[in-house]
Amino acid sequence: MDPSVMVGLILLGIVAGILGSLFGVGGGIIYIPVLTIMFGLSATEAAAISLIGIIATSAGASAYYAEKGVASVRIGLYLELGTAVGAIAGAFLAAYIQDWILMVIFSLFLFVNAGRMILSKGRDCETKDPESAEFTYTDLKTGEIHGYDLEHKTAGTALCVIAGAYSSMTGVGGGVIKVPVMNNLMGVPLKAATATSSYMIGITAFSGAVVYLITGSVLLDYAAFVAIGSFVGMIVGTRISRIFDTASMKKYFSIVLIASSISMLLKAGGIL
Repeated sequence: MDPSVMVGLILLGIVAGILGSLFGVGGGIIYIPVLTIMFGLSATEAAAISLIGIIATSAGASAYYAEKGVASVRIGLYLELGTAVGAIAGAFLAAYIQDWILMVIFSLFLFVNAGRMILSKGRDCETKDPESAEFTYTDLKTGEIHGYDLEHKTAGTALCVIAGAYSSMTGVGGGVIKVPVMNNLMGVPLKAATATSSYMIGITAFSGAVVYLITGSVLLDYAAFVAIGSFVGMIVGTRISRIFDTASMKKYFSIVLIASSISMLLKAGGIL
């Protein structure tokens, strides 16, 4: 492999790892556009490599957020039952769907999620007294402990099945669906939702990556350098997460989603 490609893959992993660990999306929204547009990989190859990078990001981010009391392992495991099933099904379906269709699906979901973040105008879920709440999380910026209850569990689990399939088919990790579902539907505050998603996406990505490995779709040399960069980026991202408030997180999250969505639509249309 050319040294410039190696360096490029590591830098890609670092940037994606930072954004992925901050917003609970695993970095797939960065991997897919860059791997397909700049590195010339097919959508399926990019999705397979992206899942490997997501696993590397999730491995460290989930441990950090769980230790700090931000992520909810209980919620993560509950929702992941449906997500893992969807991830396995999605990885098999990806082999029968044309690349441009995957790109369009990817872009539409990003636009919808970005719109919901923008319309919320920085509002977040109401919190309760920690002693009377079903779940709690620690705000890393203020150090305060907040309580919240989980709502619409059945609907949330069903949507996570879709998130799992979407994850494997596009290589995104499903966080772009899971974070809004937890925050907008299930009443999980954004910071807790992104941290919990960081925990969940590793399991989801692993489920899909196994299928890609079996079918021979993973370019191992590319995946190795992406994984190295992702882990470094995760370390940086989790450490700076404490400086963001909810309004800032929603604003920057929506910008990242829109930029990635536009780039993928241009790629699907043959413009890039």
